Amino acid sequence: MQNLKCFFKTEDSISFLILRIALGIVIFPHGAQKLLGWFGGHGVEGTLGFFTTTMGVPYFIAVLIIIGEFFGALGLVTGFLTRFCAAAMAVIMAGAVAMAHWNNGFFMNWSGKQAGEGFEYHILAIGIAAVLVIAGGGALSVDQWVSKNLPQQES
Repeated sequence: MQNLKCFFKTEDSISFLILRIALGIVIFPHGAQKLLGWFGGHGVEGTLGFFTTTMGVPYFIAVLIIIGEFFGALGLVTGFLTRFCAAAMAVIMAGAVAMAHWNNGFFMNWSGKQAGEGFEYHILAIGIAAVLVIAGGGALSVDQWVSKNLPQQES
């Protein structure tokens, strides 16, 4: 029970609230594109096809990426399983850099002159996720409520 309490424990910090909501809001549309086809996305079938056929990602990993981006973003916004969701985002972003963005260099493709997007966005997302893995969800998070309401371990 003590390990579970540590997993959910977080400070009552507005800073961590802001970080988790910002990261969740930025990641959610990407997950919704992949899972639901919203925001001009291709939905599950199109995304799975692209990941498995074009990029060579194993089917199971492609499913985890889709689930991770969509439900992980919702977890961040609500502050539920913040550390797990943030760790998942960091892994997904690191994978995106390694598989798709590294060769495009650091900078985003603001001018439209590069072959694709660079990885500066991913570095920011990984940095924010790392803070949330360490600190937890902060104020107004489900994690904070769970931590406070878990039964105390008797010594």
